[in-house]
Amino acid sequence: MVEQRRILEEIAACDKLLIGIGEEWKKEAVPDIQNLYEKIDKLIKEKDYFIITTVTDGEILKSSLEPGRITAPCGNVTWRQCSKSCTKNIWEPGEVADDICPYCKAPMTGNTIEAENYIEEGYLPQWNAYTGWLAGTLNKNLLILELGVGFGTPTVIRWPFEKTVSVNRKSRMYRIHGTFAQLPEEIKERAEGILENSSEFFRYL
Repeated sequence: MVEQRRILEEIAACDKLLIGIGEEWKKEAVPDIQNLYEKIDKLIKEKDYFIITTVTDGEILKSSLEPGRITAPCGNVTWRQCSKSCTKNIWEPGEVADDICPYCKAPMTGNTIEAENYIEEGYLPQWNAYTGWLAGTLNKNLLILELGVGFGTPTVIRWPFEKTVSVNRKSRMYRIHGTFAQLPEEIKERAEGILENSSEFFRYL
């Protein structure tokens, strides 16, 4: 409870808020995930924030969080692409009624890194928005919350967040994970690892 209270205080005090969301926030692991996303929205609504997620179930995009402040570089299953990548086109859910590519007639598949040929164009606009926002956090009071991010795709959130902390001397990071809460020595002065499932931790924040 002491850690939860301190994080709430730091959310209120920070200039910029960066949140990374990983596999502990999959709907299959947290059936009431929408309740947690709505809780995040209420806590950070007034802040200058950005969220980067590696979760591909698309649930975060159904929440009341601002879509313009979210990037999902690993894609999301609700967006559809040609399984053979014959086109760079990406379709919204239900846009192609029979879920068959209108160009080559191959089955459609989710626009995620799990596709045989992942079409990255879908996430790039929001990724560019994220990198622009991140550039504006230098020398600002930046709070970073890394929630449930393991080593599935460490180059997306885990390692870049560590680099951000090392570069921004005014930053503070909390890495919360049920198994992988360890931190490199060089950032321990401004970062804290909390060995607890992040969705459960946040539930009682």
